[in-house]
Amino acid sequence: MEEGKPAANVRRKKNPWLKRVIVTVLLLAAATGIAVAARPKPLEVEVASARRGELVVTVDEDGVTRVTDRFVVSAPLSGNLARIALHPGDSVKQGDVIARILPLRAPLLDARSRRESEARVNATSAGLAQAKAQIDRARVARDYAVEESENARTLEKTGTLSRQALERALVDERSRAAELASAEFAARVAEHELTMARAALGRMSASDGGEQFEVTSPVSGRVLKVFQQSEGVVQPGTNLLEVGDPSALEIAVDILTSDAVVVVPGASVTIDEWGGAPLSAKVRMIEPSAFTRLSALGVEEQRVNAVMDVVSPYESWKALGDGYRVAARIEVYRAEDTLMIPWSALFRRGQSWAVFAVVGAVAELRPVRIGRKSELDAEVLEGLEAGTPVILHPSDRISAGTQVAHH
Repeated sequence: MEEGKPAANVRRKKNPWLKRVIVTVLLLAAATGIAVAARPKPLEVEVASARRGELVVTVDEDGVTRVTDRFVVSAPLSGNLARIALHPGDSVKQGDVIARILPLRAPLLDARSRRESEARVNATSAGLAQAKAQIDRARVARDYAVEESENARTLEKTGTLSRQALERALVDERSRAAELASAEFAARVAEHELTMARAALGRMSASDGGEQFEVTSPVSGRVLKVFQQSEGVVQPGTNLLEVGDPSALEIAVDILTSDAVVVVPGASVTIDEWGGAPLSAKVRMIEPSAFTRLSALGVEEQRVNAVMDVVSPYESWKALGDGYRVAARIEVYRAEDTLMIPWSALFRRGQSWAVFAVVGAVAELRPVRIGRKSELDAEVLEGLEAGTPVILHPSDRISAGTQVAHH
């Protein structure tokens, strides 16, 4: 037994050391847990990489369609107008009777009315002569534009002329063709007005005013508006109907004058939000006169109409009518191989632009030089390389050196 006592004493001496080791380990684990918990967590961010690709810059605005060649049919003489049976959208052919007027008997005004009718005949005759002269000028301009565009096609194939110059020549050809068509329309209208004026003068000279005078359509197309639907007394020059050809349609898009200076004739346009598939169009001209319009925020803006022609086949947009709303995207710049980033990654830093690039898991401030901007992307001229991740929508919680995490 005496020999066993020293062994029990040894065990009792070892137990305090074991407890101390366990307590130390637990304290170290707790300290480590506290340190880990106190360490700042990386900030979750959304990133996108700078990439090379095609950059297309557009001017996006709403516009309206309008029939290019329209004619307002007016009463050629005073009388009782019969109710007009036509309605907007009805089709008419050239020469169809669209209104009937029973001339009034006014003996005291016959002499004056006759002189007015004679003056109207002379005026419409002069207008017809002017319209025919305009056709000759438009035809010469069209033929010259066709010759120039053919030469441009040949030069473009040989590489001595740029594609942009060829596009300008083609736009000029289309414009001259449209001017010729418009001049021919004006001549048909003038000829119709002269026929109506002569018929009215003949009716004034007739002793019997009981026969109805038939007003015919000057062109084939559709009725756009009816100004005088009900029967009643009308005076010479009273507007009755408006007739036009809906296939001869153009689109007017009012854009800011600051955008108009970079929109050139021949620019490609995508027409959308009209109720059908997107259509292709070309800018024909920028109207020379601007106007003031209030924005949605009540700010006065100087705007001007960009007029464009639809180049898609008529069958694909025949449902479009006069005065329809459309959305237009006018192309003003295109580059095939451009370094770009989403513009939501950009922010102002002083007088320049900057982004936060992600290097490892740390946000790094990078000043950048920006070129053109599209709806979603911005061209990067200096400051980044392709493949560099940048933080989108950077908040004020991010600064240079911030730990970030992304997926």
